[in-house]
Amino acid sequence: MTEETTGSTPGPASPAAATQRVRFYQTGTHTLGNRLMDAESRTVQASTDRANAITSGHRACQGCGEALGARYALDAAMRAAGGKVVAVNATGCLEVFTTPYPETSWQIPWLHSVFGNAPAVASGVAAGLRMRGQKDVRVVAQGGDGSTTDIGFGCLSGMFERNDDVLYICYDNEAYMNTGVQRSSATPPAARTATTPALGAAPGNVFGTGKNLPRIAMAHEIPYVATASVADLHDLEAKVTRAMAICGARYIHVHVPCPLGWGSASHDTIRLARLAVESGLFPLFEAEHGEVTAVKKIRRKVPVEDYLRPQRRFAHLFRPGHEDTQRLAAIQAMADANIRRYGLTEEAPL
Repeated sequence: MTEETTGSTPGPASPAAATQRVRFYQTGTHTLGNRLMDAESRTVQASTDRANAITSGHRACQGCGEALGARYALDAAMRAAGGKVVAVNATGCLEVFTTPYPETSWQIPWLHSVFGNAPAVASGVAAGLRMRGQKDVRVVAQGGDGSTTDIGFGCLSGMFERNDDVLYICYDNEAYMNTGVQRSSATPPAARTATTPALGAAPGNVFGTGKNLPRIAMAHEIPYVATASVADLHDLEAKVTRAMAICGARYIHVHVPCPLGWGSASHDTIRLARLAVESGLFPLFEAEHGEVTAVKKIRRKVPVEDYLRPQRRFAHLFRPGHEDTQRLAAIQAMADANIRRYGLTEEAPL
């Protein structure tokens, strides 16, 4: 343990620079607990005043990244809006595990739409609130990658095109997990799903398919687009807070590992989310009106193999004596392209 002591610095210095609060931290790690931070720098989750938008009693799997992402995002939205938030939820894992009839784990006004029309329903809610003069009540729509990138894609594009005053949050676990782990257009190449089995000469999901929804949202030139990860709580909350301060259509794409669908250990959810970011496969950035305005630099770049190997959906790439080096290299090339495109490392300028 190391101690930072108060004291003076040589030469002229401001009062703030001359003294500081005593802090203890663990050396050799990047850990800095909320208790060691000033109150204004702490996360929403560190506050006893958090909304607890999703409370206990839900039926998510152990280690569910979507449950974490939704709670983090909605609690941050509630704080930013002074508790005046209405949420519209598409059909999917998040809806199913939080609202088994006749129970609910939601502690905010919450509406369930069908699989594909959450953006349209949210647009209607926003219009209704506007007609009632309730401009201080904000609307958040949310869904998984299936309802966002596939089934609800048309409604979402319409919401963007009209610039409706809605924040849409996609919790991306990269497949249709609720209905049996089928492939979605967010499923990464080579991943095994129920509809892309690990069979044949090129097992798993094929290369060259799918959608990059954050970039499609940017193409609509809406006021705000961002990507976030459950592995970086401060960054996720800051982006939700930023989005809630903007009027018009906004989109946040949150990466949420799924232990069941990915075949990973339940305690590895945050680790895998962090490896996805640090490998370059899931870049963290912000964009306004179609232009990237900020990126989160990679702190410690890792090879994509470190991210893929702990997941059974990629086990066929690592068969003893038959490692699929060609497709591993292709996935690494995708990560390297992201690093160059967004300038995620110091040597890769934006």
